[in-house]
Amino acid sequence: MQNPNEDTEWNDVLRKKGIIPEKEKELEVTEEQIQSMVEDAVRKQMGGKLMEEMDLDELDELEDEEDERVFAEIRAKRIAEMRATASLAKYGTVMEITAPQYIQEVNKAGDGVNVVLHLYKQGIPLCALLNQHLTTLARKFPATKFIKSISTTCIPNFPDKNLPTFFIYKDGDMKTQMVGAVTFGGMNCTVDELEWKLHKVKAVTSTMERDPKEKRHIPDAMTSAIRQANYYDSESD
Repeated sequence: MQNPNEDTEWNDVLRKKGIIPEKEKELEVTEEQIQSMVEDAVRKQMGGKLMEEMDLDELDELEDEEDERVFAEIRAKRIAEMRATASLAKYGTVMEITAPQYIQEVNKAGDGVNVVLHLYKQGIPLCALLNQHLTTLARKFPATKFIKSISTTCIPNFPDKNLPTFFIYKDGDMKTQMVGAVTFGGMNCTVDELEWKLHKVKAVTSTMERDPKEKRHIPDAMTSAIRQANYYDSESD
């Protein structure tokens, strides 16, 4: 059976002939009615009064209640954030692995886990320096999994000329490689500069906003300029 409330040509004919009643018009809600309903809801929340109807004592009491509510919401949100951070912060050290552990510790590290793997060799000074830096960064970024392994232990015949080498993994897939001493700036590489390099490839989440090497270059440039100025002064004498 056809719905008599539907807007169809046949229903229009039937309404004109009086066979079915006219369709009831939907009631429109005015702006005044909406405002009135909102005010009624506010009154219920505030004990039957609007703010403009309250005296100073009532307003002070309302403010205290609102402050407590807002504070409670902020506190609950902060606790949730801290718990989420704590659940991720489960590493904090540099793990040494061998070839049999590679798949489990690197490829199967877990969803969303960043892994920094340092292939190194004993007797190479830069490798030793970077291992020291990784120990510092592992404590600073416990949500990132820092791993080191002697190169030929993990990858037989891995060339020494490629050391140090960093492999950056996430979700079990390699995202980036850092290969060779030049990539790290040689023995001048500081822990801050290594943090910046790892931050750029999203292996760690650093608060750094610019490469710390730029700060180091500023005094170097000033020193060079002063030396040049002194040189030309001595030449003119």
